[in-house]
Amino acid sequence: MQRTLVIMVKEPRPGRVKTRLGRDIGMVGAAWWFRHQTRNLIRRLRDPRWQIVLAVSPDRAGMLSRVWPADLPRAAQRGGDLGDRMGRMLRCMPKGPVCLIGADIPGIERAHVGQAFRALGSEQLVFGPAPDGGYWLVGAQRFCAVPLGLFHDVRWSTEHALADTLSSVPDCRVALLSCLRDVDTVADLKP
Repeated sequence: MQRTLVIMVKEPRPGRVKTRLGRDIGMVGAAWWFRHQTRNLIRRLRDPRWQIVLAVSPDRAGMLSRVWPADLPRAAQRGGDLGDRMGRMLRCMPKGPVCLIGADIPGIERAHVGQAFRALGSEQLVFGPAPDGGYWLVGAQRFCAVPLGLFHDVRWSTEHALADTLSSVPDCRVALLSCLRDVDTVADLKP
């Protein structure tokens, strides 16, 4: 079965991406950081063990963008809140295990992704917790249906995001990975 790694990306335009970081370093600087972070992340995570798919936003501009590598397949995120978009991506990928990450995780390496896919050999869901109470990765077995309740009533961008998500799927077998941070503010850029 095909393994799929979905990377959620936004067109790196000032004022439309990493706006909390932009309040600290300027919107142009935040867009520049995101563009280069994403480029490095994609290069670092390419691996023959999985197919990378870019989940792009905004839909039309992202599908046509020349910013991202032309050889990678793309899927439009479409509307809804973060949970709607992530759930759609998990459900629409080819059969086989699928993992989904944001593009703003500087510490992620191939080994983290490999660990997530190995966990999906026995578990239904896998999460990579973040220090702020959210998560940097969610993965699901695709030979089982992705639980419909996944991502319902989640308080996004709060310290409750992971706990809320886990409580929405109480009957699922879940694995937790290493804790990694994402970048939301200038404080997150410090090692």
